[in-house]
Amino acid sequence: MEVILKQDIDRLGKTGSVVKVKDGYARNFLIPNDMAVSCTSGNLRKLQEDQQKKQAQIDKVKQEAEDLKNKLAELSLTIPVLVQEEDKIYGGIGPQEIVAVLKDEGFEIDKNCITLNEPIKALGIYEATLKLHPEVIAKIKIWIVKK
Repeated sequence: MEVILKQDIDRLGKTGSVVKVKDGYARNFLIPNDMAVSCTSGNLRKLQEDQQKKQAQIDKVKQEAEDLKNKLAELSLTIPVLVQEEDKIYGGIGPQEIVAVLKDEGFEIDKNCITLNEPIKALGIYEATLKLHPEVIAKIKIWIVKK
């Protein structure tokens, strides 16, 4: 019997795949436990529609990330800080401070998306990488200046 899996099952297949299993396994375990549905033309059509909707949603999210990347490419952040002797910063600048400055500029970014090449402990120009989407990565310039 062929069934369409509704969830990932070890050693059987991934969600949405059509697999051939023994009749008893399908009727007595997979279908009653809502892990699979029988492979009919209606269920196949529904599966295709669901996959198209999911792909459209993924494309929409990726396009939004691309638009945000283009806006961030034009942006240059300036962060004024208090400094010690020899232009060393009290503490340091991390992703949380960058998120706060981005929020002031009107961008809502999660701090876990920000990656710094090196820790910011002195005045200067730095570059941060923002992972907006698994396939979309933006870079922003950060200017650390004396307050």
